[in-house]
Formats: sequence, structure tokens, C-alpha cells
Amino acid sequence: MLLPSLDTLLLLGLYGALGGTYLIVAPAALMAWLHRRWHTMGKVERLFTYGLVFLLFPGLILLSPFVNLRPMGGSNKP
Repeated sequence: MLLPSLDTLLLLGLYGALGGTYLIVAPAALMAWLHRRWHTMGKVERLFTYGLVFLLFPGLILLSPFVNLRPMGGSNKP
């Protein structure tokens, strides 16, 4: 039975950590930042965040089904 070496396990752990950061952590932080600062951003900040949206697009697509950005208002029940 072949067991993976310690180097292989460390490399797989590093790939997993980097992949999780790229696909989940950074896009979630970017979504929170955009949600909080959307109406108060300056031009340079908006350009920077749009660049991050382009860079982190795969993770944003993965997280998009779990995000609700509709405005919070009163109920429209009669």
C-alpha cells in the first residue's frame, strides 16, 4: 500500500487552502464590501472593486445563489 508523502500532503493542503480562499473567502468578503459601500464609493474605489469582481468572478458565481441583495423594506401584504 502506497501512502502519500508528507510533501504531497502539504502541497494538497496548500492547494486546498488557496482554492478555498480564491473561491469562497475572498468573494464573500468582496460581496460584503460591495453591499456596505455601494452608494458611497468614490471613482477610484469603484474601479478597484470592479477589478476585483473581474478577478474573483468564478467565486462570485459560486456564491451568487446564496446571496439576497434585495432592499429591506416593509411588507407589501394587504
